[in-house]
Amino acid sequence: MLAFRRAVEARELEQIGELLTEDVVFHSPIAFRPYRGREMVARIINLVATILEDFTFQREIGAESDDDHALVFGARIGDLSIQGCDFVHTDAEGLIDEFTVMLRPLRAVHAFEDQMKVRFAAAMAAAPDIPKPAE
Repeated sequence: MLAFRRAVEARELEQIGELLTEDVVFHSPIAFRPYRGREMVARIINLVATILEDFTFQREIGAESDDDHALVFGARIGDLSIQGCDFVHTDAEGLIDEFTVMLRPLRAVHAFEDQMKVRFAAAMAAAPDIPKPAE
């Protein structure tokens, strides 16, 4: 998790794709179906970074040698505080193969969802080659 955490904290988000398996699965707090694939998940993480302000990891749960980790974080969306947790699983090579995000409180989650819908739609329109999730 150290490489992922460093990339996010340093805002070096172009490196995120290198830390994901080709068939990574991403469970979003605002989408019913999971997103799949390195390019899609890297794009989502980059979009999230444009929405969450003052993002900081508050703690990491799980030993470096574990396959499962939890990264608790805090951020802002405008004047609302948001707290979340990234639940991350890595494969035998240490690449992220499953990524689940939980967020709270509800009011901040709705503000996040409103912004994410707009930015995600624009990003998908600009990248028609990325496969969309099945409805």
